[in-house]
Amino acid sequence: MKLKPALLTATLGLATAANAETVLTVSSWVPQTHFIYTEILVPYAEQVAQATEGRVTLNIMPAPLGAPPQHFELARTGVADVTWGNFTYEPERFAAMWFAEFPFVGTDAEASSVALWRTYEEYLADNSTFDGVHMLGVGLFGGGQIHHGSKPVITPEDMANQKVRIGGPIQAQIMEALGAVPVAAPATKAYELLEGGVIDASLHSVESVMNFRLEESLKQHTIVPNGLYDSSFFIVINEAKWQSLEEADRAAIEAISGEALSRLWGQQFNAQHEKAMALFSEGGHTFNEPSAELMAAITAVSDKMIADWVVAAEAAGVADPEAMRAFYLAAYSDQGAK
Repeated sequence: MKLKPALLTATLGLATAANAETVLTVSSWVPQTHFIYTEILVPYAEQVAQATEGRVTLNIMPAPLGAPPQHFELARTGVADVTWGNFTYEPERFAAMWFAEFPFVGTDAEASSVALWRTYEEYLADNSTFDGVHMLGVGLFGGGQIHHGSKPVITPEDMANQKVRIGGPIQAQIMEALGAVPVAAPATKAYELLEGGVIDASLHSVESVMNFRLEESLKQHTIVPNGLYDSSFFIVINEAKWQSLEEADRAAIEAISGEALSRLWGQQFNAQHEKAMALFSEGGHTFNEPSAELMAAITAVSDKMIADWVVAAEAAGVADPEAMRAFYLAAYSDQGAK
């Protein structure tokens, strides 16, 4: 019999606590029905328990210990042992990571997540921005796109004066450059904003249109090759807590973390993308290809953002930002991304 996620977590994190040397508190801010919880966090908890023969277990809390943007800090300060979150929520702090969220970084989430992990290891593991935590994994969601409530978006003119929900400063900059009016709001507010006529369109990965139940409100999808933007994520453990584990347990956890955990992240986002595409195709949604003019406009804003980022990344302690970005793109390409 397969246990339900909540029961499984309780079993992993509580029922075995009496026999475990260390129980790690995990703060997660999505519902227990969300696929990040059921298909990434819970399987990872199982793997940790198995790899350490029950000496280390993860107790995923039933409610988050803070707001989503606080989760890196929750782990750094030890309020929680393990957290996951979005680098986008603290853009100034994580300026070194912006390159992974610009246009055209790839729409294969598995390949992009693995490429991001390899880039982190090669260029950022010793960056002081990440002091206080040990990185367990990173991830991308496989490219954000334009989703409109009533019309196809194909040319730059189609974007003019359209009110578009955005989730971060990079998305805002892209929309402003294309003549749209960005409306900053979390994805959880998109349905309310659409129903109230506050916005005409919203930026999401394709899977999040499904997972935020927006498929009846957003039926026009403009699919930018290699993505209009992306969103970068972390899974971290408090550094002091990490160092307190036995060396053998750290080695066992390392073996299932890093690239392996980043790959799991990307695989699950790819699976959700395919599920959403099938659902939308069956539901009569329209998938639009951007015109050459719209692609040129996106490329122009991307080029400017990259040039500005090089300066910001150097200030954030990256010795050669352009080499780091080239390394990521090569790592993505080398995996035969689909």
